[in-house]
Amino acid sequence: MTENKKLDIETSNPVAERVRTLSAADFTYPLPDAQIARHPCAVRDECRLLVADSTGVKSDSTFYELPELLDSDSLLVYNDTRVIRARLKMRKATGAAIEIFCLEPQIPADYERNFAARSSVTWQCLVGNSKKWKEGALNLDLEIEGKNVRLTAERGGSTESYKNSITFSWDNPEFTFAQVIEAAGVIPIPPYLNRESEEADSTDYQTVFSRINGSVAAPTAGLHFTDRVLSELEARGIPRRQVTLHVGAGTFRPVKSADIGGHEMHSEHIVVGRELIAELAESERRVIAVGTTSVRTLESLYHAGCLISQGNWQGELPQWYPYDATHPQLSVKDSMNEILKYLDREGIDKFTAATRLIIAPGYQYRIVKGMVTNFHQPGSTLLLLVAAMIGDTWRAVYNHALGEGYRFLSYGDACLFRP
Repeated sequence: MTENKKLDIETSNPVAERVRTLSAADFTYPLPDAQIARHPCAVRDECRLLVADSTGVKSDSTFYELPELLDSDSLLVYNDTRVIRARLKMRKATGAAIEIFCLEPQIPADYERNFAARSSVTWQCLVGNSKKWKEGALNLDLEIEGKNVRLTAERGGSTESYKNSITFSWDNPEFTFAQVIEAAGVIPIPPYLNRESEEADSTDYQTVFSRINGSVAAPTAGLHFTDRVLSELEARGIPRRQVTLHVGAGTFRPVKSADIGGHEMHSEHIVVGRELIAELAESERRVIAVGTTSVRTLESLYHAGCLISQGNWQGELPQWYPYDATHPQLSVKDSMNEILKYLDREGIDKFTAATRLIIAPGYQYRIVKGMVTNFHQPGSTLLLLVAAMIGDTWRAVYNHALGEGYRFLSYGDACLFRP
């Protein structure tokens, strides 16, 4: 969007104005350190599950009860992204420790092609102790399947104020970048856990349905699912579908501006297959999203279809487009059909896009009718998303959870929310 378009949204649409002027201070709460879960439950599906809607708390349950708590006409949609070992700990010849945190692929920009590369790739990265690495290459010697591989990192220019362009190359084309980073890196657990990554995080911080490499943070609502829960869902006739959103480090960035309008949303990469898009166009099932990432993917899909209908699709959904006075307000069916026609024109079977969508109170949900999620950080955009679904009740719900000793954040307990 151009700056003029942003101005039009702000000045000509009362809904956009209300959302932009929401006070960030109204979406925070005191979170005791003792209620931040440092590790998951020993048995994933035995964590607690709080069920609530816009009228308040409905029940304190256990996660393995989720299938019987869902309506029989539900359609469960989860994020199949897989967390990569994005933190690379390297050293200069002088001994200085340098940490490279891979954020998103740059060359090739396509995740699948990047991970399949066999000689070199370039990523946008954060660099720890960057003052010690002004020039020269870093090397890391690895062993992959019994063979020696040398990984080399070379620093390019800054892509944004806090990102660096890093080119990785390796000396054995037998191995893909996916294999190299798996051998070289560690799982990047959330910073608020205040601990180093442990070997257990390699499995604990992956969902049972993780499949597509790309995330630097887990879609944590999915961490509670087990084969037992999936089998019970199937037995009850509740279908499951997958989307992909590669979670970026920006998911941990709090709203620091005084009002919501001053927060710039990070961009994330989404992929949705043709079959699900066609199903959404026709299905009357209630879509229950597993996690805020699935919520953002599905809702972004709707607005992308609307942009396509206007002839304005440029590959990324702008942050404030849903609140734009010129938004065509299509039905879900018509929006999905616009995407299907777009796929036909392009000769492709997956819709791939970037999204900067912000969901905050005042937002009208289009596809998602409920969500499974965790308890989120104070002052986060994820908490705004929850408040957009259940309204001001979010505070009473969170106070209840705090009082009842629920465990919070990525490895904590879960919620089932419906409007």
